Amino acid sequence: MLEKLRPWFKRIINPIAKGMVKIGLTANAVTVIGAVGTTIVGIATGITGWLFWGALVLTLLVIFDSLDGSVAQLTNGGTHFGAFLDSTLDRVADWAVLLGVIIYFFMRNNAALLAGQRHDVTALIGMGTAIYAIMTSFVTSYIRARAESVGAEAKGGIATRSDRLTIILVGMAISGLTHQDLWLMATMCILAVLGTITILQRIHEARVSIEATLDAPPRTDRWPI
Repeated sequence: MLEKLRPWFKRIINPIAKGMVKIGLTANAVTVIGAVGTTIVGIATGITGWLFWGALVLTLLVIFDSLDGSVAQLTNGGTHFGAFLDSTLDRVADWAVLLGVIIYFFMRNNAALLAGQRHDVTALIGMGTAIYAIMTSFVTSYIRARAESVGAEAKGGIATRSDRLTIILVGMAISGLTHQDLWLMATMCILAVLGTITILQRIHEARVSIEATLDAPPRTDRWPI
């Protein structure tokens, strides 16, 4: 859904990208720095429980990570390896952010048990849906890559990567401000549902594309030569 805002967003961050080019940062360097930073902050957020501040820093890192494409356009125009590196490290960053959520819920459940209470149902549901969301995130990306490997296309769906990250960060921020884990759990449930829908949509899109381009029967309406 948020993919439609990409051209508008790129116009806003373009001056920042120009500044990075001036100080000598390459597109690949921006990609690596963004992924490493997101991984560290995502896991640290889960361990410390500082959800709001973690969401704020992660938002800045996501914006920074999105600059690699603009930097590439301003320098070498982008390379095949750069696109490969960006896509690969995006998967690492996605995993790290959701891992942070899982760690957070795991520690909250353990805290309840150590206090002599029962299992924290909110934490258990949050962990389960976050683990499921990791699966849908990776499968969504795999479907696109696998479809493109056979000459088809499957990049649509109700929840793209930018949508998924927005949902996670909003849930973290609200829970951090309200100190109510229920908000983060609810966003994980939403993410799991939207991820499932996106997988089904991409499978359908890939099937239509494959049947239209690769498995189409030969035409029989032509005059013989």
